[in-house]
Amino acid sequence: MLNIPLWNRVLIWGLVALGLAFAAPNLFYPRVERHNDAAAVVQNGGDVTDEVAADLAGWPSFLPSSLVNLGLDLRGGAHLLAQVQVEDVYAARMDALWPDVRDALREARDTVGTIRRQEAPAGELRVRISQADGMDAALAVVRALSQPVSSLTGAGSGTLAVSGAGDVITVTLSEAERAATDDRTMRQSVEIVRRRVDEVGTREPTIQRQGDDRILIQVPGIGSAEELKTLIGTTARLTFHPVTGRGGSDMTPQARELVLPSMDDPTQFYRLEQTPVLSGEDLSDAQPAFDQNGLPSVNFRLTTSGARTFCEYSQSNVGAPFAIVLDGEVISAPTIREAICGGSGQISGNFSVEGSTQLAVLLRAGALPAEMTFLEERTVGPDLGADSIAAGEVAAVVAGSAVLIFMLVSYGLFGLFANIALIVNVGLIFGLLSMIGATLTLPGIAGIVLTIGMAVDANVLIFERIREELKTAKGPARAIELGYDKARSAIYDANITTFITAVILYVMGSGPVRGFAITLGLGIVTSVFTALYVTRLLVLMWFDRRRPKTIEV
Repeated sequence: MLNIPLWNRVLIWGLVALGLAFAAPNLFYPRVERHNDAAAVVQNGGDVTDEVAADLAGWPSFLPSSLVNLGLDLRGGAHLLAQVQVEDVYAARMDALWPDVRDALREARDTVGTIRRQEAPAGELRVRISQADGMDAALAVVRALSQPVSSLTGAGSGTLAVSGAGDVITVTLSEAERAATDDRTMRQSVEIVRRRVDEVGTREPTIQRQGDDRILIQVPGIGSAEELKTLIGTTARLTFHPVTGRGGSDMTPQARELVLPSMDDPTQFYRLEQTPVLSGEDLSDAQPAFDQNGLPSVNFRLTTSGARTFCEYSQSNVGAPFAIVLDGEVISAPTIREAICGGSGQISGNFSVEGSTQLAVLLRAGALPAEMTFLEERTVGPDLGADSIAAGEVAAVVAGSAVLIFMLVSYGLFGLFANIALIVNVGLIFGLLSMIGATLTLPGIAGIVLTIGMAVDANVLIFERIREELKTAKGPARAIELGYDKARSAIYDANITTFITAVILYVMGSGPVRGFAITLGLGIVTSVFTALYVTRLLVLMWFDRRRPKTIEV
């Protein structure tokens, strides 16, 4: 008999009410958005001004406040495609390896003689020894510095490839270590870009790795691509170097030295040792502050290992100058008056308040491991985003109206039940999008419009089966029950195949394709639910009330 248990009815209506409750905030998008921003200010311990309090009271706190995040094409913002110069990391690794190689070979000086670093291509370390007959011993010493590659694909391989020719030792990263380094560099770059973007409070950025050495960055709500490049395009590489001389632009560096300009005085140049004592990786925190003169500065704190290294260096170099270098410019070059073992310090320079705050953000997020080259940049204006939303709304209204009219004309009262379920279906889609924090893009709207057309397919199958069952004169109740039971397998088959397609699109695609796949997949789930349960429950409630002897579908 046509019957649905009470607990089943309560569960169905409960799920519908929950989904529509989560979808409701999207009807009041600006108000709820301001409420969420104000709630974030309060949660982070910010100042609760009258404006913040008003925004906080603009939406009841006991109601859901999750919103469907709008993508770049709907909200406006900036789009960048960056290429990471992973080869830069190879050179940095070889430069950092030189002190270890030098110290190891010095311990074997009786066998290899004197050692001297030679000029070499980037990513390669060359060392000349004075006693060529000690090459085998020298190679063994350097190879002992190799470590196992820390990746599954490089298991059993060493990090270094060491060879010798004549009296010159050549050291490079092994192929397995290069592959592991490339993967590690890309992961680190993606994470640092995400941290920098998150630091400024942007909404739902899309930061994804593409290919072997590229990163896709889409940030809705930001002013322009140039603004985004300013935020993430700077490496913010902070290093501390020993100073070997100072003078004008005519200074020439010696072997393994650099000549860098002063940030405050373009006519002042410093000659520095190329290998730094400390780098930005040794920083644990950085905060904007003001120095003793009331000028903007940045306070920093070193890690435990960094503090220990700097303490040992300052103890043995009292009276010597050292330079604080940021992205190729010397911020300051103070003289070490006494051992510095506190693990903290201050960076002062010609900063504005905004500049010191941005520098602190960049340093706190960490230095990019390699330079990024921007291959593509695009700014989507908010007006264009609003036009896209308006066009999507028109498409949804036209498609929805056409489907509603068709179902009402074709199936009468049963078509009305299907139309109610269709409206509930759209609400459930937005409720699910809000619950999972998904980002809605223009292709996502296309997925919703497609779902509107597909949503009634299940109802059409059910109603046609009911029509056929009515011809056997088994009575309307039995015809409705058989119609739903016999159409169920066809509905499952049709929607499962489409759902598999949506999953493949999500796994294999990226960006807009994933947005389309998400809305399509969620739409399939809600369509099956509303067709097999909501519409059936509506029909049952009507049938229990009217008890008709005959029905027309």
